[in-house]
Amino acid sequence: MSVFTRVARGRLAAWLTVAAAIVLSAAVFGLPKPENPAPVSSTGLSVQWQSTQVERLQDELPSHDVQPAIVVVARADAAPLTDADRAALTGRAGELGRLAVGGKVSPPQVSPDGTVALVAVPLSTAGGQEAVVDAVDDLRATLDGLPDGLTAQVTGGPAFTADLSEVFAGADVTLLAVTAGVVALLLLVTYRSPFLWIVPLVVVAATEQLTLRAVDSIVPAFGIHLQEGQVTGIASVLVFGAATDYALLLIARYREELRREQDRFAAMRAALRRTAEPILASGGTVVLGVLTLLLSEQETNRALAVACATGVVFAMMSALLVLPAALVLFGRGLFWPFVPRVGGPAREGRLWGRLGAAVVRRPAPVAALATLLLVALALGGLGIRTGLSETEQFRVKPEAVTGAETLARAFPAGTTQPVAVLTTPAAARAVTEAAAAVPGVTSARPADAGATVAQIDVVFEAEPGTAASDRAVEALRDAVAAVPGSAPPAIDGVGEFDGAVVGGSVAATYDSDRADAKDLKLILPIILLLVGAVLVLLLRGLVAPVLLVATVIASFFASLGAAWLLFDHVLGFPALDSGVLLLAFVFLVALGVDYNIFLVTRAREDARRTGTRAGMLSALRVTGGVITSAGVLLAAVFAVLGVLPLITLTQIGIIVCIGVLLDTLLVRTVLVPALAFLLGDRFWWPGRLGRVSFDETPADADRGATGPTAARS
Repeated sequence: MSVFTRVARGRLAAWLTVAAAIVLSAAVFGLPKPENPAPVSSTGLSVQWQSTQVERLQDELPSHDVQPAIVVVARADAAPLTDADRAALTGRAGELGRLAVGGKVSPPQVSPDGTVALVAVPLSTAGGQEAVVDAVDDLRATLDGLPDGLTAQVTGGPAFTADLSEVFAGADVTLLAVTAGVVALLLLVTYRSPFLWIVPLVVVAATEQLTLRAVDSIVPAFGIHLQEGQVTGIASVLVFGAATDYALLLIARYREELRREQDRFAAMRAALRRTAEPILASGGTVVLGVLTLLLSEQETNRALAVACATGVVFAMMSALLVLPAALVLFGRGLFWPFVPRVGGPAREGRLWGRLGAAVVRRPAPVAALATLLLVALALGGLGIRTGLSETEQFRVKPEAVTGAETLARAFPAGTTQPVAVLTTPAAARAVTEAAAAVPGVTSARPADAGATVAQIDVVFEAEPGTAASDRAVEALRDAVAAVPGSAPPAIDGVGEFDGAVVGGSVAATYDSDRADAKDLKLILPIILLLVGAVLVLLLRGLVAPVLLVATVIASFFASLGAAWLLFDHVLGFPALDSGVLLLAFVFLVALGVDYNIFLVTRAREDARRTGTRAGMLSALRVTGGVITSAGVLLAAVFAVLGVLPLITLTQIGIIVCIGVLLDTLLVRTVLVPALAFLLGDRFWWPGRLGRVSFDETPADADRGATGPTAARS
């Protein structure tokens, strides 16, 4: 076959691949969008949790679709309200009543010190989130024009819903723009070419948009409620990071092969043969890792599992099919001004070769120092605090939070979020008395009642989400459950109740924290076993997989300790959100092991010709630049989560960012090579390298540790 014929066939195959990708993308965008299932509960917890049981029981109440918004009025100087101030607020009662369910509101309630007044405005939640947002906006507009010196703030459940929706408005566009800008800048710095960075960026951006559209159809098809903002934001960042990492690995190997092959199509085929295994292993590890979140008690985590797994599958497909086709269509000129020529010198790896040579001379002290550094960073996590209250979730406080804080200065902190106790109408009085006697309870009074279910509203002294509030929830549940005959009627999915049940947003936060702790105990060992199994299958040994998993665990604890020092002493975060630990662990283990896979698979390939020490040194030199670029890029992309308004997302982004940098710059660069240098061929035990002769593999001028140069390594 002539060279011309091979080139023509290669070009045709590339165009057909691009065309097929376009057709597939059009098919994905044409997928029907099923209706988003209703969330299983406001927190995403299953019906096995008491707070969700209360939500289901509240459907039996006449006012099940009514929730109060709390209007908080105070003077800007925190002085007591004057008679004129109170009269002005009372004068707005008619306007507030027009927005309230039932057409009227209760008279203003003034705090004992006279500095704060509140008005509860019952709003309908029947129209969904958009209707709630509109109602809160109308309520706030109605409060405009109060006398000078008075401030009016709207808080309570509907206000938190509205403010959360507001802070996420436009967040997807902001996240996409910032992420794309970060990736473009880092690709430009990495390749130092005015053209090359454009191709992977376009492919990666298209993959991210394709993923988000697919997620809109796939997640609801699994019967899981898709929460926009948090789920799509994390999935978007993960796809950008993973797809770009795979692109960096492929392009680096393609450039390497172009120095040996005149035919760019043959060079790409060789590059794909050598990168397919690590990319598939890496992507498979991430997919398995995130899919463990399907075991979570939290519906948001289950949605995240499906969304992220879908995105990583698309990232692998784009790296192994679409990107290679796009690269070969543009030819060598895409690398200008550093165009790789056959037999040309390698410009990469000099720094990493010198670093590897330093490590190989004294591997034991280097491994010890690297381990001590990880341990020292991990010690920063001592005394870590977990659990954020609802008012602590936002990086910039919206009106719902500031209103709750104003209210807490003059009323019991739990006033904005009463705890709901559900019982039978016959036992309502006894349950009310039992609740009022619980330490930490300020008041308990009967609220709505239906034919079979009655609700008692309980106000705590402690701020929701605090340790004192958690203790009050536990004590309240014990007290009301002990009241004879207080058990409400059974609901689907739950057997007979033992007694009255306690729910509401405060109890739901308590249940969520317990669910997160349960998830950690279940999912952490499973993901470690899955990642270890993938490494065993990939490396066909036991020692290397065990060591790699151990280094990833050490890196996680080190990143957590370093991040907590930053959160506590620099950013001033009050605590770590209880759900952050699980998500950070899943992402760090799944992503952190990627760089070890990239390094060790290349080391194993080279070690078959030169032995473990020379093979690891060669792999470190050749992959050092690309893996470092990939790690820095992925760390930067996850740090972009900080542009979103929730502290939870900021914490996930920072922990993963620090962890990826540690994996890239310390674990993969220093610790793993040092361990391999110490163990030699035992690093692969019980597998065998099955060494090949030099004649069986083409000489690799770029490796510097193959052929005649091996002895000099």
